[in-house]
Amino acid sequence: MVISLRTPSADELGAITREVGEWHTDSTPFQLHPGDIGWFGWRGDEVTAAALRTWWRDGRLVAAGLLDGPGLLRLAVTPSAMTDRDLADAMAGDIAHEDGRALPAGEADVEAPAGATVRDALVTRGWTSGDEWTHLRRDLSRPITVPASLRVEVVDQRNAHARTDVHRAAFGSEAFTDDRWRSVAATPAYRSARCLVGLDGDSPAAAITVWSAGEGRPGIIEPMGVHPDHRGHGHGVAITLAGAAALHDMGCSSARVGTPSSNPAAVATYIAAGFEPWAVVDDLRRA
Repeated sequence: MVISLRTPSADELGAITREVGEWHTDSTPFQLHPGDIGWFGWRGDEVTAAALRTWWRDGRLVAAGLLDGPGLLRLAVTPSAMTDRDLADAMAGDIAHEDGRALPAGEADVEAPAGATVRDALVTRGWTSGDEWTHLRRDLSRPITVPASLRVEVVDQRNAHARTDVHRAAFGSEAFTDDRWRSVAATPAYRSARCLVGLDGDSPAAAITVWSAGEGRPGIIEPMGVHPDHRGHGHGVAITLAGAAALHDMGCSSARVGTPSSNPAAVATYIAAGFEPWAVVDDLRRA
């Protein structure tokens, strides 16, 4: 069986996003989620499609990667092929190949799901441990109470400026304008997403975007941030609870998030919002 790598067209984004969503269950490890593709979509459909790497076998999509910047490839593998050695070898060969067919040559990182055989295949090619990530999750089988410390609004065209204001301040990302938010909201993945902004009085204090992979499947947080002028008041916990409540209302089975282990404040915020540490996983790095 031939395993082939190709970059999709913008017209294929919807189908690929849906297929990747179907790979997510409560028993599968943390991996590239439709929400990751959706959030990347602030760059536009053509750029998003060009950043995707898809592996096919017998006409079926079996793995996907998002080139999230020039030196980071984030992967997802269909559960039935998570430990498939032939697929792992084909993926690792494409990723490590010096022609840059999947990843530009030079220093690079790969975020691969825990337990996936592609991790072993890259290690045998000389890749070593990179940044460490803490994965957390919260069960959504029961309704969630959201503190009244923030006035939480669903983001739409009317109040997008409040959401983008928080994001720019929290992450130092001046490029994230109202038009960029509209690009995110126009992605296929956003049909199963919700963006929230938390107001302290009349001031935008915190924001979160949450993404569903479908009813009965895990949703993710991507991203959550608190305005620097409003930190230290529990707003990160409050907006995280609001995001988890939104995922519950959308029928998600659980909420998931990955955050750098080097950021203990972020880990503590999610734990305070009822998330439980689930796994610690290293990126794989090529020097």
